[in-house]
Amino acid sequence: MNPDPLQRARDIRASLPEGGLFHEKSWRVSPDAFPLDEKLAEEIEKLGYRLSLFVRACNQLYRFSVAGRQPKWIAEMLDRGKPRELVEFQREKAVAMEIPRVIRPDLVLTDGGFIIAELDNVPGGIGLTAWLDQVYSQNGSKILGGPDGMLEGFASIFPGGDIVVSDEASTYRPEMEWLAARLNERFGGSAGAPRWRVRDAATAGDWGERVYRFFELFDLANVPVSGELRRKHLAGELTVTPPFKPALEEKMWFAFFWLKPLEEFWRRELGERTLLALRKVIPYTWLVDPTPLPLHAVLPRLEAHGWDEVGRFSQKQRALILKISGFSENAWGSRGVVMAQDVPQKQWQEELQRALREFETHPHILQQFHQGRLVGHDYLDENSGTLVRMRGRVRLCPYYFVGAKAATCGGALATICPDDKKLLHGMSDAILVPAAVN
Repeated sequence: MNPDPLQRARDIRASLPEGGLFHEKSWRVSPDAFPLDEKLAEEIEKLGYRLSLFVRACNQLYRFSVAGRQPKWIAEMLDRGKPRELVEFQREKAVAMEIPRVIRPDLVLTDGGFIIAELDNVPGGIGLTAWLDQVYSQNGSKILGGPDGMLEGFASIFPGGDIVVSDEASTYRPEMEWLAARLNERFGGSAGAPRWRVRDAATAGDWGERVYRFFELFDLANVPVSGELRRKHLAGELTVTPPFKPALEEKMWFAFFWLKPLEEFWRRELGERTLLALRKVIPYTWLVDPTPLPLHAVLPRLEAHGWDEVGRFSQKQRALILKISGFSENAWGSRGVVMAQDVPQKQWQEELQRALREFETHPHILQQFHQGRLVGHDYLDENSGTLVRMRGRVRLCPYYFVGAKAATCGGALATICPDDKKLLHGMSDAILVPAAVN
């Protein structure tokens, strides 16, 4: 390990693959991984199994709702705004038990631990985190998941095949090409043909047995091969992961998790211990449903009789985040997100009313906002060539690779954003480093 942190940062910057890992995207380089204490690292390791149970339970609840064994409105809500062919596909018996094989939660590190902002079943950053893990482990960091955890994890759930990348996801194509190249070096066969290939979503034909879907389901109009993949999947000619199941990619699952009428379902599917553990880290979430309440009812925890009253909340009362639930180009990153405290009350009322109007086609959710704790971390200032200390807040993204009986943490990407940012995401003035056990 180089004892000079400035030189370490310069070496890391110099070791970036030619062409980078993101198309026309950059981040601030730090000499050091982000440290996690052992207790927090242990909780993050356990979270993978708990979330795999949660996603399986979500899949089960949708199926039960379709079959009439749970309220019909659950499936109806999850299917709103979806093309008929996708709804029909996800109800096919052949794919009934399939769930995403990669689960990435966005964790906000708080003074008390962490809160899950949302789950991503088609996450970017797999190749980037794999590269960071390898580079920072050479500097002596005890990387969460190990230096090769991301490569081994991805290979375990996708042991060769075609990684299909759409134009909409082209920003991430360089990291996927780097990932495929490293997988072929590490696990490739001796015959010379690559086991992993990165394919253009606009090009059909010559499919192998397995396809990794790296494109969003709302973008299928721009993915000509999607129909062919679904047909071949149902015919048993290949498998696709994550599955074509838009219901599982909705954010409203966090609202369903807190609904009192579904409490016994979650207890039965998750078990008491997992249910209690997830209640500590899943923020309370409401469906922004325009259905009028009875005269004697209020929205739980908001203690408001209706959304008009929520729209009149004072700034202090508005520690809330409004989000589109899914199936939209505005449902990922920081798009389609409104921090209620950061906008004037008139704008807040307008945003809330817009969400209510879109309920039939694009349901929205409202979440409790949890402030991230402040940390200090050094980065290399490109202008001065020196190290600068940033005060920031952390979004931690562990990657869990889900097998039949286990969910393994391959690694975690820490995004440290300046402290004046409330929405934590991979902006150019953020530090991106792997997580390490301190």
